[in-house]
Amino acid sequence: MKLKSNAKLNLTLDVHAKLKNGLHDIQSNVSLLNLHDDIYVNKSRFKDKIKFYGKFSEYVRPKNNSIFYTLKILRKHKLINNFYNIKVKKNIPVFAGLGGGTSNAFFVTRYLTKNKVLKKKIKKDIIKKIGTDYSLFHFKKSYQKNLNIFKGYESNFTLYFLLVYPYIKCRTSNIYKSLKKVNKFRSQNFSRIKKKEIYIQKVSEEKNYLQSIVNQKYPKINKILREIRSQKGCSFSRVTGSGSVSYGLFKSQKNAKRALKNIRKSFPKYWHVVTKTL
Repeated sequence: MKLKSNAKLNLTLDVHAKLKNGLHDIQSNVSLLNLHDDIYVNKSRFKDKIKFYGKFSEYVRPKNNSIFYTLKILRKHKLINNFYNIKVKKNIPVFAGLGGGTSNAFFVTRYLTKNKVLKKKIKKDIIKKIGTDYSLFHFKKSYQKNLNIFKGYESNFTLYFLLVYPYIKCRTSNIYKSLKKVNKFRSQNFSRIKKKEIYIQKVSEEKNYLQSIVNQKYPKINKILREIRSQKGCSFSRVTGSGSVSYGLFKSQKNAKRALKNIRKSFPKYWHVVTKTL
């Protein structure tokens, strides 16, 4: 069986005070992209076999990865009985803010459990081991009110993005360690907006609260963002999550592809792609 494991993009990100579990509470507006890893799942007779290959596979641990932990948890709760041979073609950059590892865990879980609604205890075990962004992958577009509450968008308009990955591995924990101040909770839920133009305008007025930290640690990312922002038809440029993928939002695929050609000339050694929302 072949699965598509989609990347996610944070269009906005507010970071708030720490909770009792030691994690910062956040608010975010998130979209899934048609950029995806390819996962092949087959039953195995004696033990689980997990293999990663493709452009970004070298950055994934062959053992103790998100799929390994997912199978362990599902078996612990007796949701699966079989062993599996799983191969993952890594098309999504790793340690880049696109949620590739969490996405792998989510889509493997959904397939193996036949899309069943997981009990709270089981889901809590998965999130504790895999990450709090696990629930984001239930929706094509979503508003994350806090670490535990997610709301799907009412409309599903198409947005185009130019992504640039400078092969910088931004570990989320390292970025948060440099966080000095947090912002207050506020209303930034755009899930009910019907018109794409209004949505883009509203989102462009927001920001990623971690971006200044990423820029300070890695000045070349700020250079990439400026270059993307200067392209014709770009509404704004930002990093996703804790970085290091930089992106620009475009209303049209034509402008996004034109920008891609220019960015390739400016940063020929980086990874680039034009993608869109699901």
